[in-house]
Amino acid sequence: MGEDIDAANKGVRAWGQAGAALVLVPGLALGLWWWGQGAGNYDRRKPPTCADADTAKTPGHASGRDLCEALHRPGLDALLGIPGREVRTVSGGSRSFRPGGTGEAIVTPTAKVEFEGYTVTLDAGYGGLPVGRTARLMGDTVPGRTVLGHPAALYSDRTLQIRFRLDGGDSSSGPGVPARVLSVATDGKDQGDSFELSVWRTDGGFLDDAALLRVAETVLPAVPGWSPAG
Repeated sequence: MGEDIDAANKGVRAWGQAGAALVLVPGLALGLWWWGQGAGNYDRRKPPTCADADTAKTPGHASGRDLCEALHRPGLDALLGIPGREVRTVSGGSRSFRPGGTGEAIVTPTAKVEFEGYTVTLDAGYGGLPVGRTARLMGDTVPGRTVLGHPAALYSDRTLQIRFRLDGGDSSSGPGVPARVLSVATDGKDQGDSFELSVWRTDGGFLDDAALLRVAETVLPAVPGWSPAG
């Protein structure tokens, strides 16, 4: 995988004035927006904050800023097993859609924290698939998995690498690095609302699952809409 990344980097250099982003496919458009935001957000003299994160949300749901503030917390580097690693960029945004093209728009918030070599995202989904069904579809082989008493699914996904010319030329895409994903129901009833943590490494390696679970157990209770199991 390291060779694949090197080859991709060489391809970007060959394009000259070009940009690149690694995103999970469901958040493709927002991932490209993140890339643009992050490029201007990285300043070693000024620690990144969630001040510019999106506050749009529907009643009872989290916003992009809510997710950003829950995820961008002191000690996240230690939870990930990379103590002392500097945060490069943080962001929080949202996308919206109308089911069937009509009715009230559903806002889907998302946030990202990027370290050197590591990227962590947190998404909130409302009215979607129950986590138990996600576990079956994505091949989680541990039956009845839970996080803090909430139904959960743990599986692997793959990012999509986008390379695009900043002068308006044609873009290209291809397989990116693998990601480890943990989806957790917002409550113990698993009715379709969930939070999803994703982590990927630029070297193509996987984050230890125990570290991903530590992040979830620390971060998710701080997100608006999380209901203690009971």
